[in-house]
Amino acid sequence: MITPARVLVVDELPPWNTGAIWTEGAEFVSDDAAIVAGLLAGLGVEVDLIGSALGDDDAGRKTVDMLRAMGVGGNFELRQDIETPFEINISDSGGGRTYYWKRSPELLATLGDANLSSLRGASMLYVDWYDTPHIERAMRQAWQLDVPVFINMEHCHQDAEMLMSLAPYADVCQAVTDASQLGGDAERVARLLTESGASTALVTMASKGVVGMEAGAVIHIEAPTLDVVDTCGAGATFSAAFISSRLNGSDFERSVKFAVAAASLKCSVVGPKVFPVEEVNRLADSLTATNLS
Repeated sequence: MITPARVLVVDELPPWNTGAIWTEGAEFVSDDAAIVAGLLAGLGVEVDLIGSALGDDDAGRKTVDMLRAMGVGGNFELRQDIETPFEINISDSGGGRTYYWKRSPELLATLGDANLSSLRGASMLYVDWYDTPHIERAMRQAWQLDVPVFINMEHCHQDAEMLMSLAPYADVCQAVTDASQLGGDAERVARLLTESGASTALVTMASKGVVGMEAGAVIHIEAPTLDVVDTCGAGATFSAAFISSRLNGSDFERSVKFAVAAASLKCSVVGPKVFPVEEVNRLADSLTATNLS
């Protein structure tokens, strides 16, 4: 799904029926696949975004202009029978993110007619579980074309039916332990994902870092200590950085470190942002990897 979005930073969420002063804000294009596409383009990766239609209105046209300015390719459809949606994110000083979005069935249904021609010859397909079942057509076609699939499963591994319908098509699964990303057994989740069909499992744990599993090896990469300003888009930044690193030939451990570093740096600014590769690599060099296998 493609939707224009705004993130606002507050010290803390206000009590019900009151307000709060926001201190910083930023506009960007969401959902996660759109964020990933923009970040990959910023990292020098040629990318096409296969997305939902937008309204033929000011918001829709502005969104397409923003994607083009970021270097994101794709066939973006503007339709007069659709109103462009909007997403609002509120980030607080505790590292939490509260979001408000609109996902109408009519809008999501336009993914059923999305042009999949760019899959032919692609190096990887990225999809999000919450666009299910609309992502399944693209995943099946990618599988038929031998295009690796990276799926952001978040906490949907807790739904056994959903897990078994998606994981067998996925080469890389990114997940969290639960909906709030607090606690939980990340290594157990990683094993569940690989046992369900994924070749690579990445379980993000916010400030606790990431547990990754590939080819029987299990590693934990600790997150650096940075001043957190806004966590909106951190998971998508992790995805984009990992994909970029793997496409550039890095090994598993280095790719996870690069992704943790990129996501951590993103949390120090408002909204999604591509940091210079040299800066990300310097931070990645300082991260510690622990072998859990």
